[in-house]
Amino acid sequence: MGRSRGLSAALILSVIAGMGVTVAPQAAAVTPPVAFTADDLPTWQTNGIVWALAEAQGTVFVGGTFSQVRPPEGASGTPQGAVNFAAMNAATGAPTSCNLSFTIGSGTATVRSLVVSPDKKTLYAGGYFGAVNGVQVSSLAAIDIATCTPKADFHPSFSATVRALAVTDDTVYAGGDFTTVEGAARQRYAAVNSSTGALRPFTADVDLPGRAVAVTPDGKDVVLGGDFFTVNGANSHALAVVDATTGANVKTYPNFIETNSVVKTIGTDATGFYTGNEGTGGGVFDGRIALNLSDLGQRWRDTCLGATQAVLSYESVLYSASHAHDCSSVGEFPDGKRNHLLAQPTTSVGKLGWFPNTNDGLGEGIGPRALAISDTGSSKYLWVGGEFTTVNAAPAQGLTRFASGPDTGVPGVPQASASSIKPGAVQVRWRSSTDLDDSKLTYKVYRNGSSTPIQTVDGESLWWSRPQMSFTDTSVTAGQTYSYRVTATDAAGNASGLSPTTTVTVPSSPEAYPSAVLDDGATQYWRYDESTSPFTGDSSSADNSGVQLNDPSLRQTPAAVNGPSTAIGFDGSDQVVYSDRRSTVTGAYSVETWFKTTTTRGGKLVGFGNNTTSTSGNYDKHIYMTNAGKLVFGVYPGSARTISTSGSYNDGGWHHVVATQDSSGIKLYVDGALKDSDNVTGNQAYTGYWRVGGDQLNGWPQQPTSNFFAGQIDDTAIYPSALTSQQVTHHYQLASAPADTVSSVPATDDSYVNAGAPSTNYGTSSSLAVRGTSAYASYLGFTLPSAPAGTVLKSARLSVKTSTQSGAGSTDSQSVVPVTGAWTEGALTYNNRPALGSGTLGTLSGATDGSTVYSASLDTAALSSALGGSYSLALTSTGTDPLWLWSSEATANEGTPQLVLTFGAP
Repeated sequence: MGRSRGLSAALILSVIAGMGVTVAPQAAAVTPPVAFTADDLPTWQTNGIVWALAEAQGTVFVGGTFSQVRPPEGASGTPQGAVNFAAMNAATGAPTSCNLSFTIGSGTATVRSLVVSPDKKTLYAGGYFGAVNGVQVSSLAAIDIATCTPKADFHPSFSATVRALAVTDDTVYAGGDFTTVEGAARQRYAAVNSSTGALRPFTADVDLPGRAVAVTPDGKDVVLGGDFFTVNGANSHALAVVDATTGANVKTYPNFIETNSVVKTIGTDATGFYTGNEGTGGGVFDGRIALNLSDLGQRWRDTCLGATQAVLSYESVLYSASHAHDCSSVGEFPDGKRNHLLAQPTTSVGKLGWFPNTNDGLGEGIGPRALAISDTGSSKYLWVGGEFTTVNAAPAQGLTRFASGPDTGVPGVPQASASSIKPGAVQVRWRSSTDLDDSKLTYKVYRNGSSTPIQTVDGESLWWSRPQMSFTDTSVTAGQTYSYRVTATDAAGNASGLSPTTTVTVPSSPEAYPSAVLDDGATQYWRYDESTSPFTGDSSSADNSGVQLNDPSLRQTPAAVNGPSTAIGFDGSDQVVYSDRRSTVTGAYSVETWFKTTTTRGGKLVGFGNNTTSTSGNYDKHIYMTNAGKLVFGVYPGSARTISTSGSYNDGGWHHVVATQDSSGIKLYVDGALKDSDNVTGNQAYTGYWRVGGDQLNGWPQQPTSNFFAGQIDDTAIYPSALTSQQVTHHYQLASAPADTVSSVPATDDSYVNAGAPSTNYGTSSSLAVRGTSAYASYLGFTLPSAPAGTVLKSARLSVKTSTQSGAGSTDSQSVVPVTGAWTEGALTYNNRPALGSGTLGTLSGATDGSTVYSASLDTAALSSALGGSYSLALTSTGTDPLWLWSSEATANEGTPQLVLTFGAP
């Protein structure tokens, strides 16, 4: 319910493409076509606002409203006076010897615009000032770069602030607040001779301030930007193109830019010009526009919200300074945090993977306001000036810079989980990482502590679009437990740390309920089995993962579905899980979940909304609970249409709810039975996110006290079809079907014996050892559980982990044999070692790597007879290559040694 905003087909395609797996990144500093890292360099700071930047031959000129520059945070050096101007070494970030003071007799002097002549010999400065180093000027000055002195013969008189400058070989174009130049009428735009300052006949009068000016590359036209509504008497709001000689209108733009928005900045390149825009009030245009030089028409329009202050085109990328906070209108991030620096291709709207950031800072709280690029030969630097006081969350005021290399930023550590619902397959999935200057990353998957990856996957992500990556490991054995970790590496070779270990036991038979959900076509299936936030893995092949917001409670038991699964808990305040991928709901669909609650405040269980971290403006296709505990399913085809239950379900028990919509209408099922239906076939069309646990409910019938659900939720699935009544009933029944359970039993006693030290006890050692010649043998004792009622032992295995010492692995095989004699950990020696039984329980082979978990399948019948009591086994070998393992006393043991027992129906 709410206003719907659509996406063009081309934009949707570009968003989808950005979520897929891509080819491996090339060996470059950053992901092309981005030219700069996101690693900010130490740069001298100002004590005020930087409004303007310009560059010439390795020097960056800085203009603004400040009185001092000082060393970067933590660096040595002495602050220096700098009256509204500074000159910086582009490569070092430190001031040069050029020192100019821009002053005025009354009021506050400021430098608002800087531009360098094509021959790089003259710097022009515009703003509000009356003198430069005591030389009288009037808001526009020319500086000889070689000598760092104002040119006394250049002193055109402007009646008010000059806010924008552009220069050719012979002409300086100015825009601002002025209405006269040299006593002659010039309404906010004027041109003067670049050598003498004499007024040119150029006349382009506008009715409100001019804020930006640029000359087209061919020198024929001048592009104007500002607050105005008329240019030379013609209707043209905020943007116009005029003749470079006369100022006559070449192209006007009536009704092109919203009336409550202005053009703050203009950039050009060989193919076009680009505007940065700022608005005030509702319905504003704050983004960027690309226009072609060939026809002066629009190439693309980026409608992100968050006022744009500067744009700069470089090597086919448009860099911009803004505080963009809502790019949902172009298929990107919804309203939320502010992003002050962006990069996008000059050919399209979509953002590139470059996200260094500042804060809003001083003054108007805008952040960055000016951009400039300096080429020192060996390196290139992007300089940023503004009113910010932090860069990448560290103190830095007014100035910062980014180099073309080297890239030193490390990708974030991936969050990984794993699941297995049938023999022979483990789905390893992880939330893709972010890197401030690399959208393309390479992920490596490691199993059982090995240092060699079993899979390498290349993927693309942006901070607002971190799609689930996954890999299905099919080289697994039923009944065995496997551990996995994942790393991320960028194009420069910077590698993240390993993800926390995630473990999974492969079942000996398919799990009934999740198998049915996937067989019936779920394209989003959240089981809530993760032990860390905020990643919620998707068990479907569509990789539609979720993000936990505000720390819902994890690993809640007992879950709704039998088996090795857990639920998630919500406090009814602000906790949500939202899908990490935007989607549209077209055609038939089903929403399925389990819930348990005693709340009397109601709340939304599952729904579709157009926002993630804040409540949505568009919201329908949702299941919610009333204060009385009744369930409602609603869609919005122009008005709220709902169906509901007559009974209440806030009784503290687990309940199954399914809502469907197709060409026959909508249906609501609870606990396998149809409760209500209607023939409504429409719903609201918009792009959004599936949300679990809460979202907006304003305007809906029987609106509960709370938008957010207080209780537990389990096994949420979304389908691109309407489940049949038979499927719904079948799912409900399968949830209580017997399922395999896995019990991990750590060793209660473990030690080893050494024939070379026959009377020595190793009960407190962190190691275990096995070898035939010069014998070592390890002994393990366990207290076995009884089989759960109605189940039998279906499989058993011994899990151990090799130590980190050199040569810990062994090329030999080790036998697992029963122990028939008595022993204790604290007294065991080679001389008093107990007797071993006949035969073997299993064989451990291939344990060749150090710091790796290995396991051996064991004789199920032998262990079944010992359930409910104590049981001992030994590891022996006839080979000469020793195997060294961690004992239960070692901190790195990963729970080993342990028996992993799988129980299930007979």
